[in-house]
Amino acid sequence: MMKTRILDNKPLLIKLMLASLALGGSAMWMMGNSVAEETATAVTGRPALTVRTAVLREDKWAETLSANGSILPWQEAIIGSQLQGVRIAEVKVSIGDQVKRGEVLATLDNAIRREGDGAPQGKILAPDDGVISSTSANVGSMPQPGVELFRLIRKGRLEWRAELTADELMRLRRGMKVRVTLSGGRSLSGTVRAISPSVDARTRYGYALVALDDSSDVIAGAFARGTLDIKGMRKVQYLPATAIMQRGDLTYVLAVDAAGRVHERAVKTGQRKGARVEIVQGLKSGEAVVESGGPFLTEGDLVQVVKE
Repeated sequence: MMKTRILDNKPLLIKLMLASLALGGSAMWMMGNSVAEETATAVTGRPALTVRTAVLREDKWAETLSANGSILPWQEAIIGSQLQGVRIAEVKVSIGDQVKRGEVLATLDNAIRREGDGAPQGKILAPDDGVISSTSANVGSMPQPGVELFRLIRKGRLEWRAELTADELMRLRRGMKVRVTLSGGRSLSGTVRAISPSVDARTRYGYALVALDDSSDVIAGAFARGTLDIKGMRKVQYLPATAIMQRGDLTYVLAVDAAGRVHERAVKTGQRKGARVEIVQGLKSGEAVVESGGPFLTEGDLVQVVKE
């Protein structure tokens, strides 16, 4: 009886097997369609990023050198007494006073004369127009001959001493224009008046002295930064600094082709001016490059360009 029932159920088993094969084939077909759709999507692609582009722009820039330095007196006169055995009777000036050539800075008495024996025995005079920058003269003291009593900034003139390397110094010439900026933001103009013929063996820095056109209300010893114009105006092509990227020794931009895909393009850069960088080599006029967002893109990525 059992054997007869198994034989009678064969048609049902066959039907079940056929149904199972049909379902499996349907699933495989659906999976195949899904993979095909994903492959098609990958081929057509969606933009990896929405970007703005930039092209080379032209301008005229001055080729410059930048340096740090200090504001110093143009020349300082050291003033003392040449007389011996005298004492200072009166000091007539103090630090910061403007004086004229021949003006009395201090009067001197004979230290051993009796009371009422005439006028003071001498005077200390200003050797030039200028500003008193230091004084150690005290009433009643008896200075030794040649000892400093006053220090005078001649003509009140200050200058900027720029610290530069040997290579930088060799590019300078007397008369070159300079722009000096103080820490408070005030800007002064000047010209190179002297260039040191050597550099310090320890620091490897030398200096250039810059005559300032107007140093009024400037304090000697103040720190200042300066820009020296070494070649005058010249035509340059530049890009925004955000378009320039660096990887190791490679400097590059991401050029955008007609299909909207990006490609690394090695470039050689030159001078930098604020947020702009000169492009010396590697890019043609009119070629669009990614203006910003480059670090998020790789070679061949598709981008959507924002229309201006």
